[in-house]
Amino acid sequence: MRRQRPVILLTGFGPFPGVPENASAELVRALGKAAPKHFPEFRVWTAILPTEWRAGPAKAGELIASIKPTIALHFGVSRQASGFTIETRGVNFALPAADAAGLPPVSEQLEPEGPEALHSTFPAELIIERLRLKSLPAELSEDAGGYLCNAVLYHSLYRARQANWPIRCGFVHLPAALSRTPAPDYTETTLDWEQAVAGGLEIIAATIDEAAPTS
Repeated sequence: MRRQRPVILLTGFGPFPGVPENASAELVRALGKAAPKHFPEFRVWTAILPTEWRAGPAKAGELIASIKPTIALHFGVSRQASGFTIETRGVNFALPAADAAGLPPVSEQLEPEGPEALHSTFPAELIIERLRLKSLPAELSEDAGGYLCNAVLYHSLYRARQANWPIRCGFVHLPAALSRTPAPDYTETTLDWEQAVAGGLEIIAATIDEAAPTS
């Protein structure tokens, strides 16, 4: 019986208030085309998540439960980011802000029974090192914000923990200014699209190279 290849899940987000064009969706589509050529030993699965309090985290959790990826890398944008921002934890908190459907979160807690914070299980420091070796701007962050980026990261880690699934999971913020139509309030970035895709591939490579977490 032929052994199935392990799965890499890559997700981005659709638009949301203040960000009519989300660069993470375009990057994930580009990585979905490039990654299978660089990592043929893996199956690459991509998804664009709705930037909605209910549907976004739910879809991420459903994907993790159904396809059981070895690696799950979530991408989103930040108007304050100037390079790759590698998020090291998700917190059990939802900012009372409207989503793409115009709705606020149901409560301030993402998971009533969940811990205050869950740490990313991808190799954040190694990723930073590898990106900087390629002269790409990158920094570590312990605060993924209180919006959908944090919610998806926390929910994915929580679902994987519940299922006892040994996944390498993390979140990467990209500069919102990577958008084809950046707004005046976006922080400027030196990244271009070729560098963004190269950086995305390096993030995948570093995560593959790191040993899988044991819990």
